Amino acid sequence: MTDTEAPPADTGRRKRNWLDRIEAMGNALPDPVFILLFCIGVLVAASVVADFTQWSAINPVTGERLQAQSLLSGANVARLLVDMPKTLTSFPPLGLVLVVMIGAAVAERSGLFAALLGGGVRRLHTRFLTPAVFIIGLFSHHASDAAYVVLIPLAALVYAKAGRHPLAGIAIAYAGISGAFAGNVIPGQFDLLMLGITAPAAQLLDPSFTVNPLGNWWFTLAIGVVFTPIAWFLTDRVVEPRLGVWDGDSAAGEAEAAGLGVLGPAQKRGLRRAGVAALLVVGLFAALTLWPGFSPLVDHEAVGPRRLAPFYGALIAAFMLLFVSTGWAYGAATGTIRSHRELVKMMAEGLKSMAPYIVLAFFAAHFVAMFSWSNLGPVLAVKGAEGLKQLALPLPLLLVGLLMMSSVLDLVIGSASAKWSAMAPVVVPMLMLLGVSPEMTTASYRMGDSIFNIVTPLASNFPLVLIMCQQWKPKFGVGSMIALMLPYSAAFGAAGMLLILTWVGFQLPVGPGAPAAYHLPQPAAAAAPVVPQVVAP
Repeated sequence: MTDTEAPPADTGRRKRNWLDRIEAMGNALPDPVFILLFCIGVLVAASVVADFTQWSAINPVTGERLQAQSLLSGANVARLLVDMPKTLTSFPPLGLVLVVMIGAAVAERSGLFAALLGGGVRRLHTRFLTPAVFIIGLFSHHASDAAYVVLIPLAALVYAKAGRHPLAGIAIAYAGISGAFAGNVIPGQFDLLMLGITAPAAQLLDPSFTVNPLGNWWFTLAIGVVFTPIAWFLTDRVVEPRLGVWDGDSAAGEAEAAGLGVLGPAQKRGLRRAGVAALLVVGLFAALTLWPGFSPLVDHEAVGPRRLAPFYGALIAAFMLLFVSTGWAYGAATGTIRSHRELVKMMAEGLKSMAPYIVLAFFAAHFVAMFSWSNLGPVLAVKGAEGLKQLALPLPLLLVGLLMMSSVLDLVIGSASAKWSAMAPVVVPMLMLLGVSPEMTTASYRMGDSIFNIVTPLASNFPLVLIMCQQWKPKFGVGSMIALMLPYSAAFGAAGMLLILTWVGFQLPVGPGAPAAYHLPQPAAAAAPVVPQVVAP
């Protein structure tokens, strides 16, 4: 071995040792439920100290004095114990996610999602294979685990059949599904989950503030537009050349993916019927919004974007009905749903899979509620905003800082909702006071949360993708997986920061009716209602 060949071997050894340490540290962390319990314990202690020292601030929205309250006071202890069921059921993300999952479970278990993903990949032209797989990966964010078990092995097979390296197919599919998870071409359940956590955090400062489910759509759509050419260039010019020419075959890899995405007459008929069902649902909601003389999804007394507030609120029901109707139509045509009882069983199984989330939501709901009872969130936000104003840091740098903090936490804590439940009550009101809308803050957090998904061994699907790689290259290890995906993480991180700077610098809307800027309403008299003004950027 020459001197020039020695350093790469040493570097690879250092990467494996570094990964081992990171993995050991991550495995030593407690379950997210106990992380939230620890946060609740710290919150209780902080509330006692703050109450004892009479810590307070003036709410610039309402003009009232915000006084910290001890969570060990008789009233708060009674509220904790008496209202425990109500605290869980009133947690905004819980209802949103469960309603959508009733429909998504039907669409997934009927085979609709798998048929859409697999059928789309098998018809790709070789020249546009890379960008098409990445874009399908973006669309697959609604397909939950079906995206991993269908799209990734199928992409590897299609690449191998085209004479290209199958690991490059795995890399681009994994990058689209997980590395660009902050990007959504069409809003879905994850948007509802994250913005549902944002809403009560914003209401700590402005109780009348509402967040619509499409509040991140323009930003997440831009992620797809910007990241697609980046991923295309990296795959074809950096990742695949490094892998070398594929001149072998793998019986294990081909057997794993051979039957995926093969559409027979029944599947094609099911997709046609699902398309008709989708058009009917879209037509129904369009009529309820646009029909002259009967448009219950429009607030005729409101002005500007707030006229469509009922429509935004109805999108949760729209997603549920869309998934149920298309999944049922597909399943009835293919035989995966033979009776209404099987349909109901799929819904129940989908909610059964949400049991771990419901447990996490119980503790997240109490953390958010107790933060509200203590008044620490708004007081800390006001004090923190005052301190940041004195530092005179540009707003884009603050949001980039939030992105970087979210990225670092993603290396050791996989649950995006658990991290956001703990961070949102502080960062959302604080940035509102500095003129940043809750939707823009949420978008920044989501961008940071997805950057390292594809390079941390602690990610829930990392071992699954690693096994898929080993079916094509048996000696493919954790370090090899990190090296394969690291170019995407680095490029997506840099592009994400530029997107944040562009959005805030030009004050672009984050979504329909969701500006990047937040303008504090004028302080009102105590007896007067507080009506926040929606100001276009």
